Amino acid sequence: MDIRANLRRIKTEIDASLLKSTNPERKVTVIVVTKNQEIKEINEVLKEGHFILGENRVQELKDKYDQLPMEVDWHLIGHLQRNKVKYIVDKVKLIHSLENYSLAEEISKRMAVEKKPMECLVQVNPAREESKYGLEVHEIMTFIKEVAHLPGLKIKGLMTIAPEVNNPEEVRPIFKEMFHLFNEIKETKIFGVEMEYLSMGMTNDYKIAVEEGSNMVRIGSAIFGPRY
Repeated sequence: MDIRANLRRIKTEIDASLLKSTNPERKVTVIVVTKNQEIKEINEVLKEGHFILGENRVQELKDKYDQLPMEVDWHLIGHLQRNKVKYIVDKVKLIHSLENYSLAEEISKRMAVEKKPMECLVQVNPAREESKYGLEVHEIMTFIKEVAHLPGLKIKGLMTIAPEVNNPEEVRPIFKEMFHLFNEIKETKIFGVEMEYLSMGMTNDYKIAVEEGSNMVRIGSAIFGPRY
């Protein structure tokens, strides 16, 4: 696999998808998902000048953190348990998987020690898949209002994982719904909430996600090859 060429290709395809969207001027952030990847593979991404990486598991993020440059912006994109928060609050720039009040409280408590806010995305499960984490669409507004007052916590947007389908067009309605929800919350102007990031789109569906308003995509196997 030519990792660097793959990353360049993806960025070119994102530019093409932006031209099909209603806001082609927006910036789309690519989070390179390094799950199960060795340091030498990850270094190929860094050689390309790309320092935004995402990990699903806390332990894997911890293991890689000290082996890679401090310039890396780490994102925790997988499920986060309360008892694991303490291991990553000093390492990550953005948590993508906030989905319950007790987790929000724990992050808030830990950030009091760090003396800075942790930026978080609220995870949404619009398809109501039992195999996935996240709140249902109708719960999101209330949840954000509940956690917005917590010190050391900064809500910066929404994240979703679309259902796995053979034809990415099948999940377009879900991305449309997420974009509508994102804008609805933004227009509500909840104090302390900055709706900046809409994290949706992965290897199988990132082009559709960008067309429908995503400004943050999480891509692994399209860059590194299939995981086994």
